[in-house]
Amino acid sequence: MDRRVEFVGSIIVFFVLLFVYSKWGPAIPFSTTTQYRGEPMIVSAEGKTFVTPDTATFSFGIEENGQSLKQVQDRVNKKSQSLVAEVKKFGVDEKDIKTTHYNIYPEREYQTGTNRITGYNVSIGYIVKIRDFDKINELLTLITNSGANNVSGINFEVSDDLMDQKLNEARKIASDKAKDKAHGLAKASGITLGKIINVSENNNGGIRPYPMERSLPVTNGEDEQVTQPEIVPGESEISITISLSYEVR
Repeated sequence: MDRRVEFVGSIIVFFVLLFVYSKWGPAIPFSTTTQYRGEPMIVSAEGKTFVTPDTATFSFGIEENGQSLKQVQDRVNKKSQSLVAEVKKFGVDEKDIKTTHYNIYPEREYQTGTNRITGYNVSIGYIVKIRDFDKINELLTLITNSGANNVSGINFEVSDDLMDQKLNEARKIASDKAKDKAHGLAKASGITLGKIINVSENNNGGIRPYPMERSLPVTNGEDEQVTQPEIVPGESEISITISLSYEVR
């Protein structure tokens, strides 16, 4: 009887100690990866490609001042018509030339307290798109020498067709890497893969922004010549992560 009591007491003490240890004792680290039958195996991989902009846009315009509104408007209109004609003659398609603004501002005299209009400021602005980068500097020189006294804001862009092409390239790279990774894991762990049952994509923030804006020196529209800067669009990275879900047999 005493032995039985001692045995039962030992068992009780053991479980009490086990409970105390599991609740307040040091944690025992475990690192396991379990793949159950019927659960998909998910693998991810990143694909990168690089794109060089294929389109450039920049703004240009004419601004004039004078006492007579009609005279100022006439000067601006004549210069702008001649300027646009020169741009078209250069080879820029009419659909790639867009008027962005036509503004008229009265100039006032406030010193005498009469708020008197002393003249007018008239300006017109355009934005032009060009696809042949070798001609950008030449076009800038033509515009400034043809009367434009305001040229600024060169932006490099990627056309939709080129962007779609580069995105598909990055997807293909990421998908191939993910498939290789899945088959490598399956071989190493001894499991058999079934068909792909799900695909997801993360574009990792898309294309890194690279618009390249800079103010450009211009001429006075007469005899002064300006050496234009060398325009270099550079290239940007496109990164996409593809995740594939496989059946496990």
